[in-house]
Amino acid sequence: MKDKVVIITGAGSGIGRALAVEFASKGSSVVISGRDIVALEDTEKLLAPFNVKVLQFQADISKEEDCRKLIEATLSHYSRLDVLINNAGISMRALFEETDLEVLRKIMNTNFWGAVYCTKYALPHLLKQKGSVVGVSSIAGKKGLPGRTGYSASKFALEGFLETLRTENLKKGLHVLVACPGFTATNIRSTSMNKEGKAQKESPRDESRMMSAAQVAAHIYEAVQKRKRDIVLTGNGKLTVWLNKFFPSLMDKLVYNHMAKEPDSPFK
Repeated sequence: MKDKVVIITGAGSGIGRALAVEFASKGSSVVISGRDIVALEDTEKLLAPFNVKVLQFQADISKEEDCRKLIEATLSHYSRLDVLINNAGISMRALFEETDLEVLRKIMNTNFWGAVYCTKYALPHLLKQKGSVVGVSSIAGKKGLPGRTGYSASKFALEGFLETLRTENLKKGLHVLVACPGFTATNIRSTSMNKEGKAQKESPRDESRMMSAAQVAAHIYEAVQKRKRDIVLTGNGKLTVWLNKFFPSLMDKLVYNHMAKEPDSPFK
């Protein structure tokens, strides 16, 4: 991946920041994008020791125009694009019947439409390089998680979009990777929205027992390098996907009971 040009959305924190470090450490030229300019500057400081080219671009990917400008800025700066990593995402934690519909719209606009917009404008350039489109999905994109209707819906939609994109371009050399981390130690839970669309602030889970963002980034880097089609991370994640395939009714009960154990769970 040395000297390849890689766009990473949601690069101001979590898995996105870890991906920027991982690719930069391997010699890739990176474009880091996100809404928080201060967070992007902090990410860029972490990349300084690797002596690679870095382009910082502030964008809200829920807005189509921002996505178009992100791709244009990348092409203007580097004259090529090899990898697009659709990583930016937001989550939620609330019962659907109590949730303001605007919460679901915000989640879909970022998690699904943001990836669609970026991919749409990047695709001609990725096809030219026979490059890669990566979607950072979730186990929630394989199994609907109670209390996360909007999040699961957005990840199911993302996976359907990417699977179709892969098939459409089967003979054009485009690589499409769907990466499904399990629970990862990031800030996504502390920034996830409640039923009113406000940040819940405190994570309901023990972050210390989760896979680190750096570990997830290393797995995704390897999967891009080897042009894998899917990766599912963590033992629990793989077990969930396998059991749901053969014992879906059992998994409904297991997932319900597991999520109900969270502190202040919206359901019991």
